[in-house]
Amino acid sequence: MSGTDQNFDVIVIGAGPGGYVAAIRAAQLGLKVACVERENLGGICLNWGCIPTKALLRSAEVYHQMHRAKEFGLSIEGASFDLDAIVKWSRGVATQMNGGIKGLFKKNKVTAIMGEARLAGKGKVEVKTDKGPESETVTLTAKNIIVATGARARELPGLEADGDLVWTYRHALVPARMPEKLLVIGSGAIGIEFASFYNTLGADTTVVEEMDRVLPVEDKDISAFAKKQFEEQGMKILQETTVKKLDRAKGKVTAHFEAGGKVTTEEFDTVISAVGIVGNVEGLGLQEAGVKIDRTHVVTDELCRTGVDGLFAIGDIAGAPWLAHKASHEGVMVAELIAGEHPHPIKPNSIAGCTYCHPQVASVGLTEDKAKEAGYEIKVGKFPFIGNGKAVAMGDAEGLVKTVFDARTGELLGAHMVGAEVTEMIQGYVIGRTLETTEEELMNTVFPHPTMSEMMHESVLAAYGRALHI
Repeated sequence: MSGTDQNFDVIVIGAGPGGYVAAIRAAQLGLKVACVERENLGGICLNWGCIPTKALLRSAEVYHQMHRAKEFGLSIEGASFDLDAIVKWSRGVATQMNGGIKGLFKKNKVTAIMGEARLAGKGKVEVKTDKGPESETVTLTAKNIIVATGARARELPGLEADGDLVWTYRHALVPARMPEKLLVIGSGAIGIEFASFYNTLGADTTVVEEMDRVLPVEDKDISAFAKKQFEEQGMKILQETTVKKLDRAKGKVTAHFEAGGKVTTEEFDTVISAVGIVGNVEGLGLQEAGVKIDRTHVVTDELCRTGVDGLFAIGDIAGAPWLAHKASHEGVMVAELIAGEHPHPIKPNSIAGCTYCHPQVASVGLTEDKAKEAGYEIKVGKFPFIGNGKAVAMGDAEGLVKTVFDARTGELLGAHMVGAEVTEMIQGYVIGRTLETTEEELMNTVFPHPTMSEMMHESVLAAYGRALHI
């Protein structure tokens, strides 16, 4: 790099969905931007998370539908799968998207630098870059620095991944073999998605959750409905159960379960550990710079300011909700703030969460229990998929839409769904919350027929005793 190239208006550390979007938006606003990435443009989400897992799950979905062909008057003989080919398809999707970010950086004149970054004083970032067998360290300067280094899988003592018998999500994305008897530890989005994928392909799958229900952040009705569907698909669900240790031997793992004060054991050939994430805060010089870190996450205000002048943190490293779309919007917000604009802070309760298992799960806002805990008097509406013509015609009549309203003001407090394509449908309610819509406006909205979205309308009507099709 030439000396003039080392001075920027903004330096972004990390090129995941928060970092690369921040870099692009800052460049669009006329700022000179560098984005440093140590591994892959697109970060975990694009290369080892959101995108490739959806490719895997799409393969599993098609495979599932192939086995249902007779229901639709079709015939498919000898349906089978090739795990290596499925993984190749998934990796190809990730590679394509990675190349797309390179193109966007070029288009927007963002300088991409591959290497490991560290804060080196006010307005300075040292980057150790790879140069074949050697490496060099360059110093970049900028008035504003955005840290977007993301997070990685949490590993608990005794449950550490080895890539052979015990996997993290990375191992599960590029499996060396097809599990026969699989244990998934943790029933959050990552755990349930991999459980759904491997179960659909035929693995004997057990999911262990230490909380009192699967998908514990979801509304209790949605969790209960999803659990019933998972069990009908052959999954074994162990709730309020903890994995105390794993005994590893050649080709097998013995898991020790504790539930209700009793310990039992069971053998598996593969374990996937999905027990949360930890922020990538190490080696960045954050604490030396005066940044406060709380349980591996950087403490920020509502505009992602760290309290250190000119230093921001966005995305997973800045705390919950740990969602790619939250990171991207924080990136835009911070870029606009740096450029002198006046962006609105992001409202966490208006960010949707989506889980792409079978059936899909999606939600936004408060659950029924959380609304009650917050002191609201509420009205709740529920509508089953079986009452929707499009769902029945698609052969996907198992599902539920639930809405929660403030009984006094009509404010939409939360919306929760389980069933086919709900990860696409939820955005309608997200827009409603952003626009601060009420039940009256939702009731008076004309939803197209026949569509799955009509269930959203019916759920609103049901909250006020006006449902038409149940």
